[in-house]
Amino acid sequence: MEPATTPVTPRCVLGCAALAGLYRPVAEEEAQAALEAAWELGVRRFDTAPHYGVGLSEERLGRFLRTKPRDSFTISTKVGRLLVDDPAAVDGTDEFYGTPRRSRRRDYTADGVLRSLEESLERLGLDRVDLALVHDPEDFMDQALDEAAPALSRLRAEGVLNGYGVGTNVTGTARRFVSETDVDTVMIAGRYSLLDRRAEEGLLDLCHDRDIRVLAAAVLNSGILVDPAPGARFNYAPAPDWLLAAARHMDGACAAHDLPLRAAALQFPVRHPAVDAVVLGAGSEATVRDSVAWLRAPVPDELWAELDALLPEQDRLP
Repeated sequence: MEPATTPVTPRCVLGCAALAGLYRPVAEEEAQAALEAAWELGVRRFDTAPHYGVGLSEERLGRFLRTKPRDSFTISTKVGRLLVDDPAAVDGTDEFYGTPRRSRRRDYTADGVLRSLEESLERLGLDRVDLALVHDPEDFMDQALDEAAPALSRLRAEGVLNGYGVGTNVTGTARRFVSETDVDTVMIAGRYSLLDRRAEEGLLDLCHDRDIRVLAAAVLNSGILVDPAPGARFNYAPAPDWLLAAARHMDGACAAHDLPLRAAALQFPVRHPAVDAVVLGAGSEATVRDSVAWLRAPVPDELWAELDALLPEQDRLP
């Protein structure tokens, strides 16, 4: 099945975790080929973090972007984890493989934020990033709200950053940042998808009311919305049978319209007015091309209505 595409650049950000050995080692050449494909297809927004491959993602992305005019793209990175050289670091820590010998140290202080951004710029080889996100602050909320957020707010006021926000898969964390700080961006992972709408009323609607843009990440819910076969995962864990059944019903509805499930899954989040873009987790040239093609494929309105009718009970989601 081949997508019927249009030349319009999709509303997407290329997330660069998978380019840094997430779940499997990724060669430099493979990572650069994926970035080249994204650029060829019109992608100009990129997201990375020190956490991804303990700096490998930033290094690889920087090597690519340094060949492009700086004003032709935007880039976001994250704060909250500082990296230290560590000869004893174990390959595969946090599911990243083939990475440098470094360890992560959590730090959400104001000084830690400034140091994190300085070190990110060194790895990227760039003079600035456009957006900084406080990364996974759940266990450090007081420090993140009292120190990290004000530090980033000051950098935005000084023109060092164009924007700042929070990146998390916990809707309660995102709501606190929206309510207690002056963030302009929220990246929410895995909580606004065809199967999981838990971010909608409590977070997305609030962001829309406050003119805070949302970036929807992990929209395939760990692969169940690519292939809901037995053994498929939902949010990093084996999916229960009832959820697999719901995903298979959605898959069948898409097939009746001659579309794969992932086409609807990739496009679904931007239907909400608060969602600015989908963050793609593609880690190879093939997956980049596939994702962008299906983002451009027409999806009939009647299919959206059918998929909404197949939504599983949200209070049962793991």
